[in-house]
Amino acid sequence: MTAKEAVAERILELCGQRGIAINALANMAGVPPSTVYSMLNAKSKNPGVISLQKLCDGLEISLREFFDSPLFEGLEQEIK
Repeated sequence: MTAKEAVAERILELCGQRGIAINALANMAGVPPSTVYSMLNAKSKNPGVISLQKLCDGLEISLREFFDSPLFEGLEQEIK
């Protein structure tokens, strides 16, 4: 799994745990839904840390909590 795929999976996981839709997350974070959707699909190759921070703010978690997941262990090497 790549880091980008892990980020997308984590966003979906957190939304599922809280029972919220992607549009609701975008609204809570104060970002356009297109920003979140681009983080979830291949459109965005590199989700920005500022966008991630806004999503975390909307979810009322820290970036540390966001990345505190087994999804981020053993990621594929990005330099090939």
